[in-house]
Amino acid sequence: MKYFSIVLIALLFVSCGTSVGVDYDKEVDFSQYKTYNFFPSIDSGLNDLDDKRIMQATDSLLQERGFIKSETPQLYINFFAKEQITNSRNTIGIGIGSGGGNVGVGVGGGIPIGGRVIEQVITMDFIDVSNDDLVWQAVAETELKEKAKPVQKRKHFEEVISKILKKYPPSN
Repeated sequence: MKYFSIVLIALLFVSCGTSVGVDYDKEVDFSQYKTYNFFPSIDSGLNDLDDKRIMQATDSLLQERGFIKSETPQLYINFFAKEQITNSRNTIGIGIGSGGGNVGVGVGGGIPIGGRVIEQVITMDFIDVSNDDLVWQAVAETELKEKAKPVQKRKHFEEVISKILKKYPPSN
């Protein structure tokens, strides 16, 4: 029973992770890019506070890796999100069963736990400023509790942006 509980908890954490997919122009030499800034008119679909959280996380992670935020950048970064509120997929199962001989009858069901969640799809674009071409794009699918506190939201966006930027620059 102890091992079953550990496996169940591990599956719960694995199933709630952020998944990230990327696409990029294979003809581009990504080592040429050293400076960046955010697209001048970002319309992310998020509120201003969440926009700031994403920008702060992106700034921090890119600057740790040697990129420089510039007024004359080589790359513009744009991001946007689609959100949908749903009930948590986490449930507690209950069941009733009876059987005898070679006949068995059972009824089961799940009770949702954890409240409602926001399913987010966050897209981040890197655009070459000199020729206005999209050179790299990441799409992250993730979940956030509907009633998350500001500290939880900051941590959430830091984790999502970290997972996105782990895939930049791409390895051909």
